[in-house]
Amino acid sequence: MQRTKAPFRADEVGSLLRPAKIKDARAKLEKGEISADDLRKIEDMEIEKVVHKQASVGLKLATDGEFRRSWWHFDFLAKLTGCELFHPDTGIQFAGVQTRHDAVRVIDKLDFPDNHPMLDHFRFLKKVADQAHVTAKMTIPSPAVLHFRGGRKAISKDIYPDLDAFYEDLGKTYRKAVKAFYDAGCRYLQFDDTVWAYLCSPDELQKARERGDNPDGLQQIYARIINYALAEKPADMVVTTHVCRGNFRSTWISSGGYEPVAETMLAGTNYDGYFLEYDSDRAGGFEPLRFLPKGNKVVVVGVITSKFGELEKKDDIKRRLEEASKFAPLEQLALSPQCGFASTEEGNILSEEEQWAKLSLAVEIAKEVWGN
Repeated sequence: MQRTKAPFRADEVGSLLRPAKIKDARAKLEKGEISADDLRKIEDMEIEKVVHKQASVGLKLATDGEFRRSWWHFDFLAKLTGCELFHPDTGIQFAGVQTRHDAVRVIDKLDFPDNHPMLDHFRFLKKVADQAHVTAKMTIPSPAVLHFRGGRKAISKDIYPDLDAFYEDLGKTYRKAVKAFYDAGCRYLQFDDTVWAYLCSPDELQKARERGDNPDGLQQIYARIINYALAEKPADMVVTTHVCRGNFRSTWISSGGYEPVAETMLAGTNYDGYFLEYDSDRAGGFEPLRFLPKGNKVVVVGVITSKFGELEKKDDIKRRLEEASKFAPLEQLALSPQCGFASTEEGNILSEEEQWAKLSLAVEIAKEVWGN
């Protein structure tokens, strides 16, 4: 049976390949050839197009493709009260490639500002999505993302000598953010999260220890922060999470199945749905899905890759959904690409045509598996 509320049987993570017009406009803004207002008008036009395109391929939701962002996470985090974007000596190391040298650190007490720019980004998205008769989906980074990669060194010891106070303010900041997006009309919000996957990766855990952080017990701390953030979520608002192993120019960071965190993540956090990556052997098997509580929670199985353009075969996807249903009921499953198509403005190595073919495939398979 199809679903009338999010997450939908055929869904998507969030980001989409940036159109050439947006890339050109950003380059011109950097050179001082156009104004920020000129860029916004171009973004508005391209977002209108992409929302209607998502509706035309049969999706029941639409994102703005994260077209106004450079990064999936830094653009949001850097605009929180108490945070700033800075440029360390190195970027984030992916498999064989390193990102631009950007990062976020905490320099003052955390809060969610009433004028956070992504509230207006969402309001524009909702207006267009309503016209296209689809649900507007907003994506923001999970609170855990602000802590894990930078760790203690990226949080001011003058402001937060005790990390417990930081965790408390982080939860309060995100609770305020959830309410602000709800008040702006958002009924489908997603926390994008690389950290659950990092906690499954021996390499990432070792890196954390080498930079002076202790990852033991972090999954319980993060679950508490997330649950605090969601504690006052209205009943008509859906909040999901996407667990990512890294997505930059079709490369990745972490490997490891979900087993080390599955019980805490699936049964111990109060999300309505979980977008889990299952497009490669690095994700392990479906056995961790046994921890999904019976009831209304949904796992959106990411068995269609967003990293490369070759289109999967329908029978292969259906077979994998059948495998997943051995550990969680088919009625509590859905289908999507494993990640967004452009977690950064550079985008993955595939064409827009291939991107839309992937999303169309998800819609077609969802109809065949769960009915019209």
